[in-house]
Amino acid sequence: MFLIKYKWAALAAALLVPTLVLAGVKGSQKRGRALKNLKAFLLMIQYAEGTIGMNAYRMLYGGSLFNDYSRHPNIAITKWGVTSTAAGAYQFLYSTWAIVQRELRLPDFSPVSQDKAAIELIRKKEALTDVLAGNIVQAIYKCRKVWASFPGAGYGQSEKSLQSLLLLYIKAGGQLLTA
Repeated sequence: MFLIKYKWAALAAALLVPTLVLAGVKGSQKRGRALKNLKAFLLMIQYAEGTIGMNAYRMLYGGSLFNDYSRHPNIAITKWGVTSTAAGAYQFLYSTWAIVQRELRLPDFSPVSQDKAAIELIRKKEALTDVLAGNIVQAIYKCRKVWASFPGAGYGQSEKSLQSLLLLYIKAGGQLLTA
């Protein structure tokens, strides 16, 4: 059973970014489905990256937490033979965060800013349309080099199976595209 609690108000605020994309989706029912698919995909990323839960947005690489949302913590941590500055719900490397923060003019590292940045990375990989439509296998494939935990990422870190990602996506309310 999917019992994890989330602050959907913050996520809903962050999802104002793809409002223009959703505006291209005809019909309110389809827009609603597209929004659910996006929420489910974001939760699936958190699951894959090992951050899912109430402290997702405060998570540093390796599992410790930070408390200051004013900026990306940019703390290099070595665990399991890997050194990383990854932080937040989507485990943004500091170098990636700096670029996306500047491009989107994000004011901080808050949950809303993290959600907006994750959506932007999905869009940059030309996977946002796939996510909205429920073409999740294709979206995972396109985003595999963004999130090291996705199958086929090839970074030598622990990768989740496609089956486990799809199961979480469905449990989170996402709907797979049917032929």
